[in-house]
Amino acid sequence: MAQLLGAQRDDTRLLAVIVHSAFYVLLAASLMRWLIRHSETRSTPLIVVLSVVIAVLYALSELRQSGRLVWFALLVLTWSVLVVLAPSFAWCAVPLVYTGLRILSERVAVILVVALTALVVVSQVRIAGWLDPNLVLAPPAVAAVTTALFVGMRRQAERQAALIDDLVRTRQELAATERREGTLAERQRLAMEIHDTLAQGLSSQRMLLQAADLVWDSDPPLAHTHLRSAAAIAERDLAEARRFVHDLAPADLAAGGSLPAALAALAGRATTETLTVRCHIEGTPGPLPQRVEATLLRIAQGALANVREHAAATTATITLTSLDDQIVLDVADDGRGFDPEAQAGSARHRGYGLPAIRARVRQLGGTCTIESAPGDGTVLSAAIPRGPGTPTTADTNADRR
Repeated sequence: MAQLLGAQRDDTRLLAVIVHSAFYVLLAASLMRWLIRHSETRSTPLIVVLSVVIAVLYALSELRQSGRLVWFALLVLTWSVLVVLAPSFAWCAVPLVYTGLRILSERVAVILVVALTALVVVSQVRIAGWLDPNLVLAPPAVAAVTTALFVGMRRQAERQAALIDDLVRTRQELAATERREGTLAERQRLAMEIHDTLAQGLSSQRMLLQAADLVWDSDPPLAHTHLRSAAAIAERDLAEARRFVHDLAPADLAAGGSLPAALAALAGRATTETLTVRCHIEGTPGPLPQRVEATLLRIAQGALANVREHAAATTATITLTSLDDQIVLDVADDGRGFDPEAQAGSARHRGYGLPAIRARVRQLGGTCTIESAPGDGTVLSAAIPRGPGTPTTADTNADRR
């Protein structure tokens, strides 16, 4: 857009230079013609003075907008007197017409063109000495064509300027929308990271500290064990916080571990005196994109947090299944279960866990399903398609053979 505006300004500037140069050439030619043919005429000094005056006036064409109308009126008046005294100066009307069309309103400019054209016709007939049809009809025709072309070009330029303004405004609105969307996306990312790491860690620490407080006097060694566990969780959550602030992989993956190892470690940490968490790996996942591995690990963390806080389950199972076209993560528990449809209807009254899981799966083009019923436990299944170039189970087995 800036290039288009710059090109338009360059074209306008070039046209102005050409018109201004043409004016001075025509003025000089008309004066030379008069001096060659009528040098001994008594009006010659006045014509020379008027020629100089009109040349000086025309040089002041870059006046401020407030004084341009007065300047142009003086210019036209001086030229008119000059044409009455020396009809050959009528040729200077062409640059004057351009100037009038450029600075006057369309209606006033058309009236001016008619008046200047009439004066040109009269002056040319005076020079010819008879009513030459060519001299009578040619100037109006040229003036009409010139006026039509200039008015059309000015209207087109105005439409282009309006279109450019609309495009610039639209681009600014799109940029603002993109910034808002980026801000919302970053907020959602931080909300999911905080829920799946810090919030869960704080919940576990609270439970451990409460347990330590209960047995502080009766069983000090167990209380100290709970405190050490809470400290370990705090240390791990601190590392996670630093990593998601910098948009890095989860600590279990960043340490060089594979996704199956990270899930096994998660199951080990989630196992408590009242909850046993197992981890099963079916198939060979092979190397996956870091984003996919991080998302699957976060989903498992979020699902186990829901099991721990809401399910009252005794066992939970994490199952990672590698298929040819997708990776499936299942988290099942034997807890109290719930009605998924009723939960969906009252989602705004519940926590952030399931919406965050669904959002993570959607970001990778996958699907998330929940199978549950009151008293029958819950199975959460997240299926994420393999990206281009991701090894399949068949490829891995073929490499082994």
